[in-house]
Amino acid sequence: MVRTGLTRAYGAELRRLLSLATANRVIAFGAGVLVTAILQSSTATALMTASFAGRRLIETAGALAIMLGADVGTTLVAQVLSFNVHWLSPLLLVVGVVAFMRSERTHLRDLGRVAVGLGLMLLALQLIVGNSEPLRASQVLAELLGALAGEPVLAVAVAALITALVHSSLAVVLLVLSMTASGLVSLDLGFVLVLGANLGGTLPPFLATMALGPHARRVGLGNMAFKVLAGAALLPLVADVSPYLALIEADPARQIANFHTGFNLALAAVFLFLLGPAARLVQRLIPDAAAAAEDESKPKYLDESAMESPAVALASAARETLRMGDTVERMLRGTLEVLDGNDRRLVGEIAKLDDVVDRLHEAIKLYLTALTRGPLSDEESTRSADILAFTTNLEHVGDIIDKSLIDIAAKKVRNKLTFSEEGFAEIRGIYQRVLTNLGLALGVFITGDLSSARKLLAEKTHLREMENAATESHLERLRRGMPETLETTSLHMDILRDLRRINAHLTSVAYPILEAAGELRPSRLKESEG
Repeated sequence: MVRTGLTRAYGAELRRLLSLATANRVIAFGAGVLVTAILQSSTATALMTASFAGRRLIETAGALAIMLGADVGTTLVAQVLSFNVHWLSPLLLVVGVVAFMRSERTHLRDLGRVAVGLGLMLLALQLIVGNSEPLRASQVLAELLGALAGEPVLAVAVAALITALVHSSLAVVLLVLSMTASGLVSLDLGFVLVLGANLGGTLPPFLATMALGPHARRVGLGNMAFKVLAGAALLPLVADVSPYLALIEADPARQIANFHTGFNLALAAVFLFLLGPAARLVQRLIPDAAAAAEDESKPKYLDESAMESPAVALASAARETLRMGDTVERMLRGTLEVLDGNDRRLVGEIAKLDDVVDRLHEAIKLYLTALTRGPLSDEESTRSADILAFTTNLEHVGDIIDKSLIDIAAKKVRNKLTFSEEGFAEIRGIYQRVLTNLGLALGVFITGDLSSARKLLAEKTHLREMENAATESHLERLRRGMPETLETTSLHMDILRDLRRINAHLTSVAYPILEAAGELRPSRLKESEG
């Protein structure tokens, strides 16, 4: 709840901070600390960073510096909650519920969600400590914990597994902290379990980036390697740590929190100076994919890490939609080239591009469906629906090109037909007008500009007039008995029909904008008299 509330309120600003803080490794480290301390999730920071790395916005060394900061940032919340601040729980819950239920401002509702989450965390710690009191007398639990204390490697593995399952090293560290404070777990075993929680915390971001490109996968692998190496080096020395931590604070809970923070600070102090060699090593382990292997149908901008920040997620979906529109434009230009130059090779390429359009449409649809499962403002819900409607129209345009226009072009090539010079000039003119309207539609989709929307809708009338004029000219050539016109009359009329249909799909993006501005009539029909 805390992470969701903060990401929805300030997700875009936090992502911008990460993207701008990579010029210097120390600054990148600080940005990682700050963002993770706010979000209370190194996994969320890792996914954001991997997304930037996958799009080449961050170099591998800079991304690893952010992750070192994220490891430290996630310990700061454990530090705060290790103090006796349980009295804050009812206050945070009341304030959070009132802000969430009564406020009409989105930001205040999100911050109310944060307060409720913090209150529940503090309440949970109180309940764990209180309900663990009877367990101290349990002989079975004593033997189980004693067995783990004698097998540190097994204890690390158990803690890592639990952390990976709950997707939160903070939750496991707080659990260990409370069990140590209540006497259920010895300090040395508590330190070992914290090491396991740190190792397990690297698994969710590593697994989440496995399906991404090589640049994104390097972030999760590098972060995991840092933790494994540091944990392996420290595990034999755990028994010697407690006396030194006791010099700082004697309280067992505080020693657990200090060990957690100290481990990650030491990790950062060592590896910040080794980022160059570490980056080269992970680049060697995960080399760049061959450019030829890139699949155009795979989305480039649908950022899963942005799901908790709807504004960013919608911007990602809109960007992917523009890429889909560019593919449709290539298809449309390709069919004109086939009609003009009789290039059979392009026929197969256009069919492949339609597959790209279909897959991108499916990916955007699933992405937006997942986004709308969470709470959205009215404006965000409207934007999501508009994006989905426009991608659907682009997909229909692709189908018209693939299933009709390209078949017409292929028939012309196969039967060695030729349009009259005047007739093809008309077709080319309408084609160019539709291509211009496609560019205008993409602009209206992104900007929502009212004057551009008016212009785009007016183009629907202009194209209809061009089609009517071209049809009249074609019929006149038929009456004159021109051989080329007689041979291609069905092809000619079908092309005009398909271009009109395509233009209608493109101009539909203007309707929501004009309707919101109150510039659409309810109906084009005249009211009946009487």
